[in-house]
Amino acid sequence: MELSDAVAVKSSRLKSVVWNDFDRVKKGDTFVAICRHCKKKLSGSSTSGTSHLRNHLIRCQRRSSHGISQYLTPREKKKEATLALANVTMDQDQKMVEPLTILNYKFEQGQLKDELLTVAKGNMDQRRSQLDLARMIILHGYPLSMVEHSGFKLFLKNLQPLFELVTFDKVEADCKEIYVKERQKVYEVLDKLPGKISLTVDLWTAADVGEYLCLSGHYVDESWQLKKKVLNFIMMDPSHTEDMYSEDIMNCVKEWDIDRKLFSMTVDSYSTTDNMVFRIRDQLSQNRFLYCNGQLFEIRCAVNLVNLMARDALDALLDITNKIRESIRPSRWDTTYCMLETTLEYRRAFSLLREQDPAFMVSLSDLEWERAATVSSHLKLFLDVINVFTKSKYPTANIYFSEVCDIHLQLIEWRNNPDEFMSNVAAKMKGKFDEYWDKCSLPLAVAAMLDPRFKMKLIEYYYPQLFGNGSAEFVDEVFGYIKTLYSEHSIGSPLASLDQGLAYQVGVGGSSDALSISARDRFIKFDKFLHETSQSQCSKSDLDKYFEEPLFPLTADFNILNWWHVHTPSYPILAMVARNVLGVPMSKVSPEHAFSNGGRVLEHQDWSLQQPDTVQALMCCQDWIRNDVERRDY
Repeated sequence: MELSDAVAVKSSRLKSVVWNDFDRVKKGDTFVAICRHCKKKLSGSSTSGTSHLRNHLIRCQRRSSHGISQYLTPREKKKEATLALANVTMDQDQKMVEPLTILNYKFEQGQLKDELLTVAKGNMDQRRSQLDLARMIILHGYPLSMVEHSGFKLFLKNLQPLFELVTFDKVEADCKEIYVKERQKVYEVLDKLPGKISLTVDLWTAADVGEYLCLSGHYVDESWQLKKKVLNFIMMDPSHTEDMYSEDIMNCVKEWDIDRKLFSMTVDSYSTTDNMVFRIRDQLSQNRFLYCNGQLFEIRCAVNLVNLMARDALDALLDITNKIRESIRPSRWDTTYCMLETTLEYRRAFSLLREQDPAFMVSLSDLEWERAATVSSHLKLFLDVINVFTKSKYPTANIYFSEVCDIHLQLIEWRNNPDEFMSNVAAKMKGKFDEYWDKCSLPLAVAAMLDPRFKMKLIEYYYPQLFGNGSAEFVDEVFGYIKTLYSEHSIGSPLASLDQGLAYQVGVGGSSDALSISARDRFIKFDKFLHETSQSQCSKSDLDKYFEEPLFPLTADFNILNWWHVHTPSYPILAMVARNVLGVPMSKVSPEHAFSNGGRVLEHQDWSLQQPDTVQALMCCQDWIRNDVERRDY
């Protein structure tokens, strides 16, 4: 329409805010609205309303996006959601940035089906967006190289043209920056812990690269919640011996400054780790950092033990299972158990198939069927035990004792099998179990005693079955250990006692480090003597009161940490013992790897090809930020 002779119309009746962005002109009997930004002509008749004008302003490319919300009707504002986003800047003060209001518009009359997200307040923060991108890569294990993929670049450019694309080197540097800041947070958490820290050690393999050592810390926090943090993920030098592994671990521990806070260390149930654990325990014991002279320090992974025994049972049936696998092909040992169970259930059908189908390959003798049934019963027990260990809602140390004792009793029974072949299989399994029992029976029993539903009763029930007439001696030994633990907690750690009292006891103002080990021993024993003799003869300790109180009723969903949280005022010293003992990881295997004998594998192919310091930053950070992100409500 030619508007050269059109006349501008101004009227006090034009109340809508849209007219701030349109000129209304008249040519003849026709009214036209002209956009001041793109000069597009639309109907300006009073009968046309203003909805089409507002829609145009929302999508007008030449118009600034700020202030669009004023063109929405009250109904539209109510209909369309307004999402306020607030994030945290990455500076050290962690100040809250100004909220960004995102308006989600849907166009009327099917003009546009796509949604338009317009930032109505605030500007895009390039640095924060870069760090968010790095966090996303860490959290989901994405390859760092994705930032240089053409498809990803195109997506970002269309999503936010103002965002400056980053390079591989830049996003790697951002990941390391996040690692440094998150590491400091973890350091402060560990430094302020009210209790001790227990470690787990795992070896990971990376294809064509080598092995990594993963060191994790487990503890019960101030809210009595069981927590785990990956502390280190370091590449192992293939030339290192087992002795060097112990030095690598101690270096990590000292970097975190937690050598004085350690309570236990859980490793695989292999004898090859003996020297490594011994060296670490010896070094910590020399500095008086461990309770009970380190007797409770070494823990062998219970799930790993069960897997090893299950493998022994299956190896004995290798010929039989190979025959069955001609028809059924499982993978992990738990699926092999399911295969055996199914085969035994349809034993008669297999026999009929053999008679009617000459090509059918499964041909087992009666003795082989009986041995398969015996091994299947062994595997059933192992399967049930591992499910208890890995699927428990509250995987604290107290849940292990009864399950391990049941295995012990069954191994004794299996050892007496009249079939020499099966008796030898049981003997092989029991050899592994006895090694585990020698190292872990005391921690298992102490943890069971701290369960208010059982206290001494589980020990009094199982030990006579295991040890017969000599059981009383073993019961007394366990009770003696918990008394020692209680006594050492009641006077504080040896180091705390030394720091707080030795200076005035000795009469010197110098550092306690100048004292000899023998002097430390004398005054630690004297401190203990003072504590024991200063108590009134009629007063009862937490330990005495705890065992005199009736058992807590058995419940289906019992949270032992919550129980101790509630009862800390009643048993303040024993609660310290419970916090440290119940936080010990008696198993270090995750549910998804419960039935595998193999070690963990670094599955992020892109990550495994990075420099070792980058791999550590990515793996540790992924663990640290995962829980924080999952707790947020998006």
